[in-house]
Amino acid sequence: MKKILFVLAVLFVATVGHSLRAATSSSPVTWDTAVEILARIKAPTFPARDFPITAYGAVAGSTTDATAAIAQAIAACHAAGGGRVVVPAGEFSTGAIHLKSNINLHLAAGATLRFNPDPALYPIVFTRWEGVECMNHSPLIYAFEQENIAVTGSGTLDGGATIDTWWAWNVKRGATPPKQRAARDALIAMGERDVPVAERVFGSGHFLRPNFIQPYRCKNVLIEGVTIIRSPMWEVNPVLSTNVTVRGLTINSHGSNNDGCDPESCRDVLIENCIFDTGDDCIAIKSGRNRDGRRVNVPSENIIVRGCTMKDGHGGVVIGSEIAGGCRNVFVENCTMDSPNLERALRFKSNAVRGGTIENIFMRNVQIGRVAEAIVTVDFLYEEGAKGAFMPTVRHVSLENITSKSSPRVFFIVGFPGAVIEDIRISNSTFAGVTASDVVHHAGRIFLENVTVEPAQKIRSLNSVTPPASPAAH
Repeated sequence: MKKILFVLAVLFVATVGHSLRAATSSSPVTWDTAVEILARIKAPTFPARDFPITAYGAVAGSTTDATAAIAQAIAACHAAGGGRVVVPAGEFSTGAIHLKSNINLHLAAGATLRFNPDPALYPIVFTRWEGVECMNHSPLIYAFEQENIAVTGSGTLDGGATIDTWWAWNVKRGATPPKQRAARDALIAMGERDVPVAERVFGSGHFLRPNFIQPYRCKNVLIEGVTIIRSPMWEVNPVLSTNVTVRGLTINSHGSNNDGCDPESCRDVLIENCIFDTGDDCIAIKSGRNRDGRRVNVPSENIIVRGCTMKDGHGGVVIGSEIAGGCRNVFVENCTMDSPNLERALRFKSNAVRGGTIENIFMRNVQIGRVAEAIVTVDFLYEEGAKGAFMPTVRHVSLENITSKSSPRVFFIVGFPGAVIEDIRISNSTFAGVTASDVVHHAGRIFLENVTVEPAQKIRSLNSVTPPASPAAH
């Protein structure tokens, strides 16, 4: 196919630097910054002591509840100074699991932890639900203010969610709103009124689904190797945590709001070699919603994503929409994204109620097969749109060595007056199979260098002439 050089009617520059300078920093942020971040991220290690849950009364078999046995094994391991709490081969039924410092919950080959969907097994804890702090059902695996914790192994975590259990809480049936609607609206309103978190009590009868794995205000976290299926909603959701490694996960869960990995107001995070097949955002970086996010006011920063595979989902790497605390210094490399049910590769979403500044976002060496909407989207008209006082910002975004085989367009960028979309750069990239025009509204500078866009249908200029025959033809 004849290649056609495509240049937006915004701005083309011949040379594009690969260092992006944050407005709040005196030194440039570059890929060298990622090396510095990686040097700080260290997975926790644990003493060579094993505490099998079967030694504390757990019995394989889906009808036997192992919640108490797992809690006793964790308590014994913690009292001894740490080690592994081991789930051996077999299927074990459980309710909420609360990790303590120096505990590695390890699933052996052939082990399955199946979480019972009975809400009574998930007591009220301090949590964050869709970016707003509250008291709600415990996440399935939860830790609060702990250090050196892990979930590892080659076994399976089965959240037990079905359309008749957890997922039913967010299903609209005809004119009847989802069960969670009233509580969701009430929680958001509490955040806007600065109601003390201790008084934002939900739980039984409110239908706010728990997340699957949530380390909250934790340090030195490792989630590695396991397969995750049937999550009630967000699957791996570290909140206000530092030094987090998420490695080698297989996530296959297509329920409502089943985001794969959502680091939220976290610092120094590595997500690598994971497979995401979620039907929702594969990776979604967040930092709190609306006024409550601004109250906590902690950004997500210094996040590395590498070697991951993104299949079905709303986006491969997504920043937002609960992004009121901001996000900076995200590095994505050597990933594969491909599915007719994957909508975007790199997605930004916010509005004038959530606000937030997103800056210094890098992506390189990413192979994209098919996406359903665009390679890069910036959506500032998400939900409430321009109706608010907090102008969102996306700036200093760099993509290099990106290839795609099929997408309607490269850009779908929609801002509004007062919002900032500035300094988006693409270099050394080829986008094939493009079928529609780009959409760019209320954006600032977009730079392209050595970028090729190949339409799905072969076209040529009205002024083109037939090229001369090559000498080899005579």
